[in-house]
Amino acid sequence: MLDFIQIIRDNWLLLLVGQYPNGPLGGIVCTLILSLLGILLAFPLSVPIALARLSERSWLRWPATMLVYGVRGVPLLMIILWVYFLLPTLIGHEVPGFATMLCTLVVYEATYLSEVVRSGILALPKGQLEASRALGHSYFGAMRHVILPQALFNTLPSMLSQFVSTLQETTLGYVINVPELTFAANQINNQLLTKPFHVFFILALTYFVVCFTLTKLFGLVEQHIARKRLGRATLPDSADASAAPAGTLPGLPTSTAKQLP
Repeated sequence: MLDFIQIIRDNWLLLLVGQYPNGPLGGIVCTLILSLLGILLAFPLSVPIALARLSERSWLRWPATMLVYGVRGVPLLMIILWVYFLLPTLIGHEVPGFATMLCTLVVYEATYLSEVVRSGILALPKGQLEASRALGHSYFGAMRHVILPQALFNTLPSMLSQFVSTLQETTLGYVINVPELTFAANQINNQLLTKPFHVFFILALTYFVVCFTLTKLFGLVEQHIARKRLGRATLPDSADASAAPAGTLPGLPTSTAKQLP
C-alpha cells in the first residue's frame, strides 16, 4: 500500500497533465480533451451518414452503408496506423500524434454514432413522417423539424455512453506517442522499472473512477429523459381533462355530457 501511495504522490502531476507546462499537455486532461473533441466533431458527420443510410436513393445509401460496415469491421488500432502513415503522405509533412488520433476518432465514432441516430429515427412511428409530409414539409424539412429533434433527444443517453467508450479507446493513442494517460503511466513505469504492477494498477483504477463517475452522471441524464417521456405520454389526457367545459365529465363527448342531469 505504501508503494501505491508513494507512486501517486511522486507522479500525480504527470498523470494529470503530463509534462505541461514544460512539455505537451498530457495525462488524464489530454485523454478527456481528445475524447470530447472526437465526439463533438464526429456528431455533425453522423447525422448525414444516418440519413444517407435511410435514403431511398441507392447512390446515397450504398456508399454510407459501405463506410459504416467498413469502419466498424476493422480494428481501431488498424485505422490508427492507416491514418498515421496516410496523412503525412497526403499533405506532405508530419502530423502530430494528437491530430492523428483525433482524425481517427472522428471517423470511427461518426460511424458508430450514425447507427445510434439511425436507430433513434427508426424507433419513431412512421406516421409522424407521413403526417409531416401531408402538412407540406419536404422530406428534409420533416426530418429537420419533426423527426430529428425527437430522435436525437431519445438517443442522447446512448451518445453519452459512447463518450465513455471513446475515452477508453484513447488508450490506443499510446502506440503513436499521443501523451494521454496510458502514455504517462508508461513513462512512470520506465522510470521505476521494478513496479509495473503498481503503476498499471493505478492506471486501471484511474480509468475505472473516471468512467464510473461519468456513467453515473449520464445515468442521471437518462432518468431525466425518461421522466420527460413519461410526462409527454400523460400530458394529452390531463390536458383534455382540464380543457373540458364546466359541467361535463372527462372522457365523454361534450354533447353527451350536456344531456346528463
